[in-house]
Amino acid sequence: MMLNLLALNVGFRMGGKASLSGKGVWLAALGILSPGLAMGCACGCGVFEVGTSAMFPEGTGGMVFNTFAYQNQDQNWGGNSQRPSIYNPDKNIATAFQSVGLQYMFNRSWGVEAELPWAYRSFSTISSLTGRQVNMKWWSLGDIRLHGLYTGFSEDLSSGIDFGLKLPTGNFNQEDPGNDIDRDTQIGTGSTDVLLGGFHRGNLSDHFRLDWFFQEESDLPVMTQGNYRPGFEWDGALGMNYRGFRIGSANVAPIAQILFSERTRDFGSDANSPNSGFTRLLVSPGLEIHMHPFDLYADVEVPVVQHFNGYQLVAPVAFKVNLSYMF
Repeated sequence: MMLNLLALNVGFRMGGKASLSGKGVWLAALGILSPGLAMGCACGCGVFEVGTSAMFPEGTGGMVFNTFAYQNQDQNWGGNSQRPSIYNPDKNIATAFQSVGLQYMFNRSWGVEAELPWAYRSFSTISSLTGRQVNMKWWSLGDIRLHGLYTGFSEDLSSGIDFGLKLPTGNFNQEDPGNDIDRDTQIGTGSTDVLLGGFHRGNLSDHFRLDWFFQEESDLPVMTQGNYRPGFEWDGALGMNYRGFRIGSANVAPIAQILFSERTRDFGSDANSPNSGFTRLLVSPGLEIHMHPFDLYADVEVPVVQHFNGYQLVAPVAFKVNLSYMF
């Protein structure tokens, strides 16, 4: 299962602007079953941890935020193309996410970020007991993410890194009579993951107010539970934005991005390794509107090249919106 998601991020942001906040997008912090096998699916939603400029630090201060996200996966893919749904007992996975968090920069170099998520999931699959389609719904706390932030490599704050942990706070043992909810369909992974990312931005043309940026984030599970180890995931964003438009007191910046996501196979007796892991490339046009103390960010993410091991559920498009408040 790949989670392309429809996302709405709503936040409140504290703190002053960095000296270059008007010059660009900040980027510090975006079963499945072959016949006869057990179900398995892989999240892959780490791509949404990159490329969300409104959530990244811009100098001393902080941000508290509230996030809503929704995803709907109803296409069965195998290899490089969509495949008949008969090869996959899972028919649909829809998830609504909610999260609250805090980001705070103690100075121009160091900061922290914490996010507390939870999720409501609807899952439709062919029951292994009755052979008929069953529909299940449940909600759970998600996996908490904790980050340290460092942006002190240069005077203009153009480069930085983030590092931290994803904690196993989400439910990963939701039960059902037919045992049809496998580990990859659970809301939590049950693993403690090391998170490491970085970013850089630069100016392409000061005269035309055109900037570029790059961000990456890696997610490596290091401690696992219940005979299931999720795959290693790497996500990156490369893009540019134009900051020359104004509508009244609002600064409007169109954004163009390319997103890349790679995830290795899952392992363990509770995993379905043949039907996990993927590579995908997405295009993502977006828009950021800044009207101090508010920032509004939105984008659409469309896969253009993707390869999935085995058979996995995917969604054809993703949307993301972020509203933040600074003081």
